[in-house]
Amino acid sequence: QVQLVESGGGLVQAGDSLRLSCAASGRTFSISTMAWFRQAPGKERDFVAASRGSSTTIFYADSVKGRFTISRDNAKNTVYLQMNSLKPEDTAVYYCATGRIGSTSDASGYKYWGQGTQVTVSS
Repeated sequence: QVQLVESGGGLVQAGDSLRLSCAASGRTFSISTMAWFRQAPGKERDFVAASRGSSTTIFYADSVKGRFTISRDNAKNTVYLQMNSLKPEDTAVYYCATGRIGSTSDASGYKYWGQGTQVTVSS
């Protein structure tokens, strides 16, 4: 059974940094795509970043390029999202996902999801 658990969210000020973690179990982590999405109140779930384990390819949404970095520690079955220069518009619940069954950047392309962790950025 695949389980994903996010952690590391919190309340920060604009310009600050956070590192989110997602611990995975129940699958072959090293060859699995891992992705981060976020959902703000009243909005759809949007793509943030993804790391394809088999090809080592990295993808970022335009809104976070240059500020966020996705990385993974295969030995720990954990994927990270380092978020720098945070802005109020980054406020959202952040979710990790795996089990890619479609497009890398679409929420519908993933089978397994964590419960999410809240990130709030004050101005």
